[in-house]
Amino acid sequence: MRAPAAPPVRLAVMLHHWRHLTFLHWRCPTELVQSRLPAGLRVETFDGAAWVGLIPFLMDRVRAPILPSLPWLSRFPETNVRTYVHGPDGRTGIWFLSLDAARLPAVTAARATYGLPYFWSDMSVDSGAAEVVYRARRRWPGPVGARCDARVEFGQPLTEEELTPLDHFLTARYRLYSTLAGRLVAADAEHPRWPLRRARLVELRQDMIQAAGLPAPDHDPILHASAGVPVRIGLWRPA
Repeated sequence: MRAPAAPPVRLAVMLHHWRHLTFLHWRCPTELVQSRLPAGLRVETFDGAAWVGLIPFLMDRVRAPILPSLPWLSRFPETNVRTYVHGPDGRTGIWFLSLDAARLPAVTAARATYGLPYFWSDMSVDSGAAEVVYRARRRWPGPVGARCDARVEFGQPLTEEELTPLDHFLTARYRLYSTLAGRLVAADAEHPRWPLRRARLVELRQDMIQAAGLPAPDHDPILHASAGVPVRIGLWRPA
């Protein structure tokens, strides 16, 4: 099954390359996730449940369109906890419950200008031929010490014929929501279709989902992995 295509972003405000991603997803009670959302958003469900994702990866080549990448500031690990929502106009997108990043300037800028719940963490992403190891410990702001340590084996590529509607529901997301000055806003993210791979979870120790106000998962996650894609982030606009 072919994934939906991203809407074009004609005026990008940020350029990224997302690398070495693992998508871990769990079912979660719809009412509980809805309680974590702002007014104007409602949970998007699949198979009768809300879904919560834990996605560690490496941010690379982060820059504004008119600026070059900077060696230290433009490359760093990130881990986000997210769920999926319908906006006021019915369009679907991502609501971030938390985002941890390893660069304090990026964290403070994102909190101030994007209204996103970023946290500064001590993080690493170590990638080998078939395995990626993620480490994260939250530094600021609290709850200090929240962590995500994972070891994932990347497997064979998934063909379009193998992909299911659930695979696309969990990964093919091209809009994000936030709140700025008390107003709900949205921005689009344009990127190629994910080159998804099979994955096997070797190790996971995390409490970032609990730090976001949700219960610890009580069942195994659904996994997807990807080498990554280049991304164009568009302007915020009222949702």
